[in-house]
Amino acid sequence: MNNKITRNLYLLPYAIWIVLFVIAPLLLVLYYSFFDIEGHFSLVNYKNFFTPVYLKMTFSSFWYAFLITLISFIISYPTAYLLTKTKHKQLWLLLIIVPSWINLLLKAYAFLGIFGTKGIANSFLEAIGVGSKQILFTDFSFIFVSVYIFIPFMILPIFNSLNEMNPILLDAANDLGASKWTTFRRVIFPLTIDGVKSGCQVVFIPALSLFMLTRLIAGNRVITLGTAIEQHFLVTRDWGMGSTIAVFLIIIMFLIMSVTGNRKRGV
Repeated sequence: MNNKITRNLYLLPYAIWIVLFVIAPLLLVLYYSFFDIEGHFSLVNYKNFFTPVYLKMTFSSFWYAFLITLISFIISYPTAYLLTKTKHKQLWLLLIIVPSWINLLLKAYAFLGIFGTKGIANSFLEAIGVGSKQILFTDFSFIFVSVYIFIPFMILPIFNSLNEMNPILLDAANDLGASKWTTFRRVIFPLTIDGVKSGCQVVFIPALSLFMLTRLIAGNRVITLGTAIEQHFLVTRDWGMGSTIAVFLIIIMFLIMSVTGNRKRGV
């Protein structure tokens, strides 16, 4: 009985934190979504969300999030695999993760200089005879910078899955005459699928709501749900519509988490 009371006391700060900083903000967002720009209770925001403008914006958000996640995965999986084969793998992993500790805004401004007209990228293009190009404020620059920022979050769970894999299983596959491709397809990838799902989850979900990079790097050429939320809250002051978009974004995120969540396998 005393142990139960003690455990509940330890859980109390966590419960208070969840209520104040998770549940309460979600309820506030839901509450404001039922008010129009004039402050009247209305369902007009939910009706407006299903108009072509916002549906196109939703599709655009999914498309860019998918591209960012896919490219991050294509780069991260072989990188994580090679890391598990290196001698000082923990050190190399740390060097990959360290850039994620730098403030996102600082990295975005750094790329403004790199991709600018007089930046390093254009200087290199001129040196090889290609000539100066408009790199900044393009879809390419937005996806490139986004992938650079999210790659460490994709590599880490995949690396952990590969690192924890029992090498005896690979030896067994080789003894049974499996080729390297068959071993990867039938043994390695299925055993690391949970790490892949976790990596895709932590990349795809925040990529859906990007807004700062769309302004600084894409120059508002890329419009996502995150950009729309920022516009409604800070520019048009239509908190109701901004909250409605946030509600749908939260629902989408929960659906993605349920689909990509790791389910315990039966023994």
